[in-house]
Amino acid sequence: MENREASRYAARGVSSSKSEVHKAIAKMDKGLFPTAFCKLVPDFADKDYCLAMHADGAGTKSSLAYAYWRETGDMSVWKGIAQDAIVMNTDDLLCVGITGGMMLSSTIGRNKMRVPGEVIAEVIEGSQLFVEQMRKYGIDITLTGGETADVGDLVRTIIVDSTVCARARRSEIIDNRNIAAGDVIVGLASFGQAEYEDEYNGGMGSNGLTSARHDVFSKYIAEKYPETYEAAIDRQYVYTGSKRLTDIEPETGLTYGKLVLSPTRTYAPVIKEVLENCRSDIHGMIHCTGGAQTKVLGFVENLRVVKDNLFDTPPLFRAIQQESGTPWSEMYKVFNMGHRMEIYTTEAAAGQIIAISRRYGIDARIIGRTEKADAPQVELATPYGTFKYAR
Repeated sequence: MENREASRYAARGVSSSKSEVHKAIAKMDKGLFPTAFCKLVPDFADKDYCLAMHADGAGTKSSLAYAYWRETGDMSVWKGIAQDAIVMNTDDLLCVGITGGMMLSSTIGRNKMRVPGEVIAEVIEGSQLFVEQMRKYGIDITLTGGETADVGDLVRTIIVDSTVCARARRSEIIDNRNIAAGDVIVGLASFGQAEYEDEYNGGMGSNGLTSARHDVFSKYIAEKYPETYEAAIDRQYVYTGSKRLTDIEPETGLTYGKLVLSPTRTYAPVIKEVLENCRSDIHGMIHCTGGAQTKVLGFVENLRVVKDNLFDTPPLFRAIQQESGTPWSEMYKVFNMGHRMEIYTTEAAAGQIIAISRRYGIDARIIGRTEKADAPQVELATPYGTFKYAR
């Protein structure tokens, strides 16, 4: 069953494991802190400091935003795409203890025949609004410009990426090598409505979108907007779901389109306060992006990571599974399934971390623990079975 699902993803040109990418970069220097969540290199002028440069983006989420905008005229989805492209960078940097002093450069590639200047303006304004909002919480991000290119020969609709640079003291870096047996894992929810969010967040983030949009939405999108998918994909894998973009998801009251397009939640205000109060108790942090609940496998040795108190599965991920029939074991490798940030810490500090998160309207709980093992392992105890993963 899982092999069939893997073939399904491969047929769409995606992979939950990115094995080819990891193989390609296996021999690259891993920087000053090889087990830190982001690569860190020496500062040019001061040996007590290090530098981080991180690049990521909204991925194929922008293709769904394009279809939703064309279908409804709702321009607000582009502000969400701008946030996606920023948060996928900033929240990786949170995991090494960097919460400010970030310089942000944006890269937008569009097909000018389909994406007008109004959309570009909305994306740029969305970046500015997000930065201004974060500044209210003491998160310092400086927009440094970027590049907007008309690349219609390469891009069917639009792609939105960004690069973030920051400088930090080496002594303050959070290094996942400090994760040890006996740690507890505090998970911060990806769904609900944070104090700084305008509406309910489905918890999608910016991973697994190729699978989600093709599994949830019906073929009418392919017929109306063929530019939203690769024509070489076998038709049996194209928009195989039953939902229209404007159908209402009953539990949340949002359209399925807006639910999947929920802007990637930032945890920056929470993590800033956590580090101000508990930095010495934080042994590691994992942003559950590519690889989802198995992401931690790349950052630990000789540990079994047991997650046996996970959040209830949010409506969005239940809908994806029901529409696709994807095995639950695979769902946890592709989607965050309810929490997208993990803090590895002491049991004594966990209560304070949970209280800080909840003050921002983000649910948090101890979702598991770490144990000694012969090799890296993840064990998930879920309502749908117990699943084990190895590196």
